[in-house]
Amino acid sequence: MRIALAQINPTVGDLAGNVTLMTRAARDAAAREANVIVFPELSITGYPPRDLVEKPSFLDASERELARLARETADLKLSVICGYVGRSEAETGKRALNSAAVIEQGSVVFRQNKMLLPTYDVFDEARYFRPADRELLCTLGGVPVALTICEDAWNDREFWEQRLYKRDPVEELFGQGGQLLISINASPYNMGKRAIRREIFASAARRYGKPVVYVNQVGGNDQLVFDGSSFAMDGAGEVVASARSFSEDLLFCDFKTGEGDRHDDFEDECEAAYEALVLGTRDYIRKCGFSRVLIGLSGGIDSSLTAAVAVEAIGKENVTGVAMPGPYSSEHSMTDARATAENLGIRFETISITGVCERFEQELAPLFRGLPRDVTEENLQARLRGVTLMALSNKTGAMVLTTGNKSELAVGYCTLYGDMCGGLAVISDVPKTLVYQLSRIANRRLNNAIPESVFSKPPSAELRPDQRDTDSLPSYEVLDPILEQYVEKCRAPGEIASTLHVSAELVESIIRKVDRNEYKRQQAAPGLKVTTKAFGIGRRVPIAQRFTG
Repeated sequence: MRIALAQINPTVGDLAGNVTLMTRAARDAAAREANVIVFPELSITGYPPRDLVEKPSFLDASERELARLARETADLKLSVICGYVGRSEAETGKRALNSAAVIEQGSVVFRQNKMLLPTYDVFDEARYFRPADRELLCTLGGVPVALTICEDAWNDREFWEQRLYKRDPVEELFGQGGQLLISINASPYNMGKRAIRREIFASAARRYGKPVVYVNQVGGNDQLVFDGSSFAMDGAGEVVASARSFSEDLLFCDFKTGEGDRHDDFEDECEAAYEALVLGTRDYIRKCGFSRVLIGLSGGIDSSLTAAVAVEAIGKENVTGVAMPGPYSSEHSMTDARATAENLGIRFETISITGVCERFEQELAPLFRGLPRDVTEENLQARLRGVTLMALSNKTGAMVLTTGNKSELAVGYCTLYGDMCGGLAVISDVPKTLVYQLSRIANRRLNNAIPESVFSKPPSAELRPDQRDTDSLPSYEVLDPILEQYVEKCRAPGEIASTLHVSAELVESIIRKVDRNEYKRQQAAPGLKVTTKAFGIGRRVPIAQRFTG
């Protein structure tokens, strides 16, 4: 049996467009003598559809487009496996199902519903779908196949120390006599996840001695980036076919001959994370209907990296960098901003906020009489920059990309309605120390576009004379591990201090900053998730709360 793995980039809600994309891939696979083509989870609707699932018209459209896919592929001599939102006929429970269909000769010949519905991390499937009571084998070319949907194949009791579910659909299906596992997925990316997936499925392949086909969605949908990274393994858990991550791909494998396509991939995980940002940025801009972006280019490392990612995502001709010098901006910052823009080949504009800032302070002076200068005047500068960028955005129709990193966002080292203004926070899940690593990768790919002086100068917001980030924060080499332990691993303060060999007082002060600034993060632009726990969709913490442990 020759199987085609169709790693496609669907758009959520564009059901007709997704089916057209699938039809083209099916025809290509049939022309290359495939017997089966496998598409990702919810490939007709795109993943995650979220509250669209609650619309009866959406369920109708999903069934309608499934029928159209069947008609459009009726003349092809291959089986089509795809994901769609089905409708439950049960008297109680949710009305929608996360479903897979097998199409042959213009008809749906088999349907499988997802049993294990994840509700952790970024997932909320139990909110929308009714779980399957049981799953059955389907037959493809005379072979009994265990067809599963994402989470259903992720609960191997021999892999996890503590499982989330009692049942293991893969074990049940192989117990029925399955000879091949086909898993369709919409599994989002985070650093290290590609390796974990392969370990999980290699464990299953070796445990049952059966081959495995894993097909994953690719592309960015809102804050999630899907890396694809589809593969096929033999019964010994050895990879026989693998797709390139972060791009659409169509690859073939034949378990009878043991042959399969091997497409080049990103071996370095930092480079993979960089590519995830490029893909996520491109798709967010494109799928939201924009074509051009604006970036406040300060001459610092964060805005330089954001500009580099934007250039790779949508092309230098669609990116504009705007320098907005204020009362305390250094000459080297302007020089570095201009050099970065010239090296990237993007349009560069300069708009001073100094005069406007002075006028604002004059107007506010009567109300501020007798009060010392403090962070208020600093935030005024940041907010004037936000107003400037949003005015340009309104006038030109270009989306503003914010440039704050995860470390800053964590401790509130950012200004609401200032540097947080924008449509997408490209690096909001990238800790500062990783920003420097990714910027080196950008320079390898873009001919050293970011000047070396940007790497070497101390980080500063330049909102007061001789300001440095370390005036109010520890060095990022100290800060980032504390944030990782608290935000991503949910460790207690004492445990963090002991593990990292830092003072308890420092850890507690950082945690206070993190907790106190939740209200800012929940007003931030959506950001692209690349770590195990991102602010926003990946971390749901109350704003008004007092737990400190």
